[in-house]
Amino acid sequence: MAEGAGSPSSPRLDPNHARLIRELVEEKCGLIFGLDSLTFMERRISPRLRAVGLGSFKDYYLHLKYDQAGSQELGVLIEQLTNHETYFFRERYQLDAFRLEVLPALVSQLGGLRRMNIWSAGCASGEETYTIAMLLSEETALKEWKVRVFGTDISRAILAKARRGVYSEKSFRVMEDKERRRFFERARSGWSVVEEVRALTAFGHFNLLNREKIALLGTCDVIFCRNVLIYLSASARAQVVETFYMRLRAGGYLFLGHSESLINVTTKFELVSLENDLVYRKPKDARD
Repeated sequence: MAEGAGSPSSPRLDPNHARLIRELVEEKCGLIFGLDSLTFMERRISPRLRAVGLGSFKDYYLHLKYDQAGSQELGVLIEQLTNHETYFFRERYQLDAFRLEVLPALVSQLGGLRRMNIWSAGCASGEETYTIAMLLSEETALKEWKVRVFGTDISRAILAKARRGVYSEKSFRVMEDKERRRFFERARSGWSVVEEVRALTAFGHFNLLNREKIALLGTCDVIFCRNVLIYLSASARAQVVETFYMRLRAGGYLFLGHSESLINVTTKFELVSLENDLVYRKPKDARD
């Protein structure tokens, strides 16, 4: 049996050190999902233990907490703990709501500016970011507009894949063949996003708890943050939602995942009932 897979010689993660590591991760990025399981944490952390040449989880915690390279290693660990599962045109009913109802409203609202900024927060390997860009590229009303879709994630490794824009079959599980032919070209290792779509996108490494860096995005008209909040602690979730409110233009929209809501979060967002979905909107008369 391989080391790290439960062999007698493998170090074991005890509840106390699991709690200490969990606290560091939560403080850094708010992540809690799965961290209540010793088995999950041990399986995800063990490879990092070996990578930095340490013999125990206690030593690993001390490395994260006090070593000069600990902050960088904590970032690598968070990449190991986060879920990057996504695909093109995920939750299509929400995308229909965005395309058929939200976009026309924004075109009317922003007609004087003729620019639109959309933020895909927690974009993972970029499928959502490119999907939004594909929809925007098809909108004739936006042809003379300056449009940008920002994709951000806490994982540098997964962002590198997003920037490459080359995908395998598993990313196309619900995408129609005509859509693939329209927006992709054959590449040596899969399918590559066409330049027309790439030109609308930009990717950046962002921690959703770092408001100072997020401010660099400027004002957004729509924020997609789907299936991210469910992984965060209650306090981190509240902070992130407040950040979204601050970054949105008055009248801007927030799309969450189908299993997420702001029911238990104190917020100034208003819930808007669309034909295809329920979305959150910053009030049109909001001053902050």
